[in-house]
Amino acid sequence: MSGPSVYLTWPTAFHPFPDPLPQALPPPIKERTFRSPFGIDKDLFNFALEPWLPVTFAALYIITVFSLNAYNRNRDHKPWWLARQRPFQWFVVVHNVVLAIFSAATFLAMLRAIMHTWPENNGNPHPAASIADALCKINGPRGLGDAATYNTTINIWEVKNTAIRLGYGGNPDPTDVGRLWNEGLAFWGWVFYVSKFYEVLDTLIILAKGKRSATLQTYHHAGAMLCMWAGIRYMSPPIWMFVFINSAIHAMMYTYFTFSALGYKVPQGLKRALTSLQIAQFVFGASYAAAHLFVAYDIPLQTPYQVASVVERAASSPARKAWLSA
Repeated sequence: MSGPSVYLTWPTAFHPFPDPLPQALPPPIKERTFRSPFGIDKDLFNFALEPWLPVTFAALYIITVFSLNAYNRNRDHKPWWLARQRPFQWFVVVHNVVLAIFSAATFLAMLRAIMHTWPENNGNPHPAASIADALCKINGPRGLGDAATYNTTINIWEVKNTAIRLGYGGNPDPTDVGRLWNEGLAFWGWVFYVSKFYEVLDTLIILAKGKRSATLQTYHHAGAMLCMWAGIRYMSPPIWMFVFINSAIHAMMYTYFTFSALGYKVPQGLKRALTSLQIAQFVFGASYAAAHLFVAYDIPLQTPYQVASVVERAASSPARKAWLSA
């Protein structure tokens, strides 16, 4: 039989509502590394991913913005009393600085995750299948065919490679490295999702200045919140691209806002360039996510595993070392 192959195909079925299982897996608790700087309580992690939370928040946000737009229009778009106070002006500066730094850190964390996930090119006989496997299967240890996947028929996690074990409770081992979820997406993706609740202050700052919140501004915040929720809640492979690109755009955007808030005159060309980049990320991100409906790859069961390579990868985890030495 031929080796692993990548090809285009039509989606076999359409499910408007994803399966409720599995639940999203929290990031490693005791890593203390850039991929997971601190632990996130499992209950808090899953509470933030309850569907009613982003839906209710987004709906209230949209209603509030429409109401305050009407309020500002009736006041001839005069700045609120609050916006004329110096503490408010400094709050705007700090708000933008914090989001610029956080966005830059998220971008760097996702860049690192991609670099640690991307398959090695040296001597790789199946580069296309390896890339598809690395980007489409985000749980489990690194290696073509070594991913942990969820069987929705019998509701269990599975690993085809018998040299690899699952972790506690039959879930993928949180100490496994080499795939996007544990390499940073679980932690930084979840925190980036939570930050979308805070980012609505962008709109309130605009409204406090007496300006109108544009329709694109309003629905962008609500839509980004819901997209991030869906991607992290269902551990959807394309969501890494949203976190990666959106954090890069936001790092530049909030840096621009910081200089503007400090009174520096920023060239209009830069503002237009940032707007163009935002529109481009929508188009590219949607296209990248949609491509997952049509890309498929096969790993024939007859393909032999390189046992020494598998053991070497597995031994890189402290938990694996203890198991292998037992």
